[in-house]
Amino acid sequence: MSKLVIVESPTKAKTIAKFLGSKYVVKSSFGHIRDLPKTELGIDVEHDFTPRYVIPTDKKKVVTELKKAAKKTDEILFATDGDREGEAIAWHLANIFNIEPKDVKRLVFHEITAEAIQEAVKNPRPLYLHLVDAQQARRILDRLVGYKLSPLLWKKIARGLSAGRVQSVALRLIIEREREIQKFNIEEYWSLDALFNKNDQDFTARLYKVSDKILGKMAITTKDDAEKIFNELAGAKYQIVSLEKKTLKKTAPAPFTTSTLQQEANRRLGFSAKQTMLLAQQLYEGINIGHETVGLITYMRTDSVNLAEKFISEAREFIGKNYGAEFLPKIAKRFTTKSKLAQEAHEAIRPTAAVRDPESLKDKLDPRQGRLYDLIWKRALACQMTDAKMEATAADIANEDKKYIFRATGNSIVFAGFLKIYSDVQKENLLPSLTEGEKIKLSKLEPTQHFTEPPARYNDASLIKILEEYGIGRPSTYAPTISTLIARRYVEREERKRLQPTEIAFLVNDLLVQHFPQIVDYQFTAKMEGDLDNVAEGQESWIKVIKDFYGPFDENLQKKYAELNKKDLTEEKTDEVCEKCGSPMIIKIGRFGKFLACSKYPDCKNTKNLNKQGVVEEQAPIDEKCELCGAPLQRRHGRFGEFLSCSKYPECKYIKKQVKLTGVKCPQCLEGDIIEKRTRKGKPFFACSRYPDCKFALWNRPTGDKCPDCQSLMVWTGQDKTACSNKECKAVKS
Repeated sequence: MSKLVIVESPTKAKTIAKFLGSKYVVKSSFGHIRDLPKTELGIDVEHDFTPRYVIPTDKKKVVTELKKAAKKTDEILFATDGDREGEAIAWHLANIFNIEPKDVKRLVFHEITAEAIQEAVKNPRPLYLHLVDAQQARRILDRLVGYKLSPLLWKKIARGLSAGRVQSVALRLIIEREREIQKFNIEEYWSLDALFNKNDQDFTARLYKVSDKILGKMAITTKDDAEKIFNELAGAKYQIVSLEKKTLKKTAPAPFTTSTLQQEANRRLGFSAKQTMLLAQQLYEGINIGHETVGLITYMRTDSVNLAEKFISEAREFIGKNYGAEFLPKIAKRFTTKSKLAQEAHEAIRPTAAVRDPESLKDKLDPRQGRLYDLIWKRALACQMTDAKMEATAADIANEDKKYIFRATGNSIVFAGFLKIYSDVQKENLLPSLTEGEKIKLSKLEPTQHFTEPPARYNDASLIKILEEYGIGRPSTYAPTISTLIARRYVEREERKRLQPTEIAFLVNDLLVQHFPQIVDYQFTAKMEGDLDNVAEGQESWIKVIKDFYGPFDENLQKKYAELNKKDLTEEKTDEVCEKCGSPMIIKIGRFGKFLACSKYPDCKNTKNLNKQGVVEEQAPIDEKCELCGAPLQRRHGRFGEFLSCSKYPECKYIKKQVKLTGVKCPQCLEGDIIEKRTRKGKPFFACSRYPDCKFALWNRPTGDKCPDCQSLMVWTGQDKTACSNKECKAVKS
């Protein structure tokens, strides 16, 4: 008796096929094989929001092949992922085979190993229709918002825009942070830093108290105030007046969930959420490690921090054997998920085998896969290790009359515990051996000027963290949400990989906040996620959830179509006069930002560029001619910034290529310059100007410095950090 096993990924199919015998045929559906039609809404809003599913053109061949395979086998087993999306794919597949939901046999596993697959085959489960309903409800809700609201944006602002149930809330967070930055009032403050010395060891201390009053951050606001204290302390002698030592325990963090993996991979490795999920998918679906092809990590879309007992036992055995009994707690650590929303999978993200350490796979994985696996393995093993013990020291150092007290702080690792393999970003700061009452030598006293800084823009990690805190979106939505915001040009990654909103984003966000407040309301969106979870648990009807949302939404939408005027939203009067026809000039906004245009358009097509402050950019005359037709060249602005093109566009479509220098010489050929380029999809990268003679390239902008360890170029990564561009180099990020 032969059996057909259907999964959603061809890589997954290849891996699973090696664990099953000759009686099993494993095929891939290549994701969803049915979906709502692209060219229409595809939802009957008059009849309980019944969806109309179609087989996309690019999936018809796949469906035909699956049906052929099914005819040659006696039974079909559906082995798609165990979350809502996977359940829905199985339901759609069952539909094309005319299999009743009650007769569907599901193979569910959370790691792709021989043991897990064989266990799933022995114990198939039925189709969980509540999970299917929850996925359908999310898909229908997102379609209703996207297909109903986006056309309004096209009509009232500009074509090519979009709105989304989670996307628009994420954009609101980014916009509100940007406005905080814009409104931030920079203030000056000063600190007084002392450099003390004992036994030829320098250590620093900062002025902490004046006349027994603890100084706040903004206590010294002017240079005069700082110099007054500095002058009072001229020639002073110092002694230790207080010495306090505390032993602190530091507990290992829980194993990774989807969101914490995305955050840590962004923070430590500089990976985007999309890149992290792509690499995690590869590690999950199967890697050829020489003697076998096997999934190296468990399922990567999960809210759970639970670990299988088998893995805990394996991890404890590995830790005891390789690090010693002192690194092994007497009782195994178990983690429970506090959130009731942990429905995506039953386990945290962990290696499928504790003994498969990163070093043993070094030659089997590409550098990026290796770095992510290293992070997952270390986090999973560390959570089963003993606490780290830190000694924190605080020394108060006073002048003779004890009016001014400086505080020096230090920390040292007494026992590494889990830090042995999962090191913290904090470094030890050691103080010399000090004794209360002893005199101490001052080497230097220096007032230092500071300025308050605005909050940082969101990066992938911080945006995912805040979305999770609000209960907005789910593990599978974070990476696509960020990718959509970038693809729609609502946000751009600035040089340090933070998310910066574009001008059009402000307009779209303000329209939604003012006229569709529920769509971008944090609590409402979180409640909607909760309602979808209730559907998944069988506690609520998916039709009711959508009906409760759609009625008020559609009524408001029709009202706004009548009320909103495109000119009021996208045009602004100015005192400028068109030098070509004498008509008033107006500020307009398009997909690429604001510009000045003649009010007599299309009769007069005169336009002028505006800078980010809304001021007309006076362009110096361009003394260059078009190479194709001889007409003067003109400066223009597009999706990738300023460029030069023929003034006779669209009759002549000549564009002059411009080079964006980074100021860094190519380290490979030593002749070319590193310049900024873009891929066909618009992603920036940095390469030698002598291409194709020299093919040196980087994804990150070089800083101009060289790595002290290997002399490779240093590059900017996320969160104002730099790193060595050589992936094999162990140089610490700064």
